[in-house]
Amino acid sequence: MTERRRWVSLYVLCIGMLMIVLDVTVVNVALPSIQEDLGFSQAGLAWVVNAYLIAFGGLLLLAGRLGDLVSRRGVFLTGLGVFTVASLLCGVAQSQGMLIAARFAQGVGGAMTAAVILGMIITMFPEPREQARAIGIFAFVASAGGAVGLLVGGALTQSISWHWIFFVNVPVGIVTVALAGRLIEADRGIGFGNGADVPGAVLITGSLMLGVYAIIGPAAEYGWTSPLTLALGTLSFALLFAFVAQEATARSPLVPLRIFRSRNVTGANLIQVLGVAGMFGMFFLGALYLQRILAYDALQTGLAFLPVTVIMGILSVRYTDPMVMHFGARTLVLGGLSLILVGLALFARAPVDGDYAVHVLPVMVLFGTGAGLCFPALRRWRCPAPPQRTQGSPPA
Repeated sequence: MTERRRWVSLYVLCIGMLMIVLDVTVVNVALPSIQEDLGFSQAGLAWVVNAYLIAFGGLLLLAGRLGDLVSRRGVFLTGLGVFTVASLLCGVAQSQGMLIAARFAQGVGGAMTAAVILGMIITMFPEPREQARAIGIFAFVASAGGAVGLLVGGALTQSISWHWIFFVNVPVGIVTVALAGRLIEADRGIGFGNGADVPGAVLITGSLMLGVYAIIGPAAEYGWTSPLTLALGTLSFALLFAFVAQEATARSPLVPLRIFRSRNVTGANLIQVLGVAGMFGMFFLGALYLQRILAYDALQTGLAFLPVTVIMGILSVRYTDPMVMHFGARTLVLGGLSLILVGLALFARAPVDGDYAVHVLPVMVLFGTGAGLCFPALRRWRCPAPPQRTQGSPPA
């Protein structure tokens, strides 16, 4: 693959990732319009978001393993195709049931697409410096997409209708599939010769789906101590423990447990889960605060989040990688997380008569700076570059 083709392929992969990340938040600012148009109750409206999250969170690990076994490129293209068709169905939905079912299908396609992108990037860019730059671009897209989704969702909902937050994915998805099929080289997975660990796939998918459902369903509606929440949570943990036992004895495990011996890998993944949860929680609650409390319309809400995207983009693409090389990934991760934490603390104190410049803008600046430093560095921390050989040194 030529140099130019590799970088163009990276941008195609990032467009695919941007579609997926956008969809997590693009719906938030359109929820009032969807509720009014389709007659959702307040509890039912939450399932427009929840259906996507259950499918996405439950199938992400399985989709990644499927890419290893069959073909990452194949899983990526299939996932994009499913996501694009599901987006069309969301846009034409005229009933609550159809919209929720299509959102679930979107989550399936999103999981397939997102699960294999980072592995494809690492394979395309084996040289440490190029890999760091490529991961920085990907990190910006993955992190800033949530804020961009609020802006896009607000603009489309305000100027046309909520249907177009889904319709816009259709031409983008078609073009992305066509470009990816042409530019990204075909690959072959390791195959099913040593077994596909079907029991492990069933156990972890069931555990994740039940866990996500317990959190966003019964826990939100009836409370964390309700019998249904506790029963589903217990079953989810039971399936998770069964999965760990299965992986310890499987001939070809879905997740080799030895990877958790690395403190960097374990710590980086845990930090990323918590960091992303905090950020997207702020996007969701921030949109509600701006619309319900400060009486912003959909477009104003999207524009209010623009500083997050701009600051994150500037840092991720231009400055974070040199800072990682100079200060180390660990320093930037801790510094970025500290800024995000301060931003969350400030946002928690926002009053009902708040002012954007005083109570919201500083939070946006802290979030953009913290995410722009933390997430690219986090990927470098998890996948450190191999040590460089000095002249005359023996190979490792």
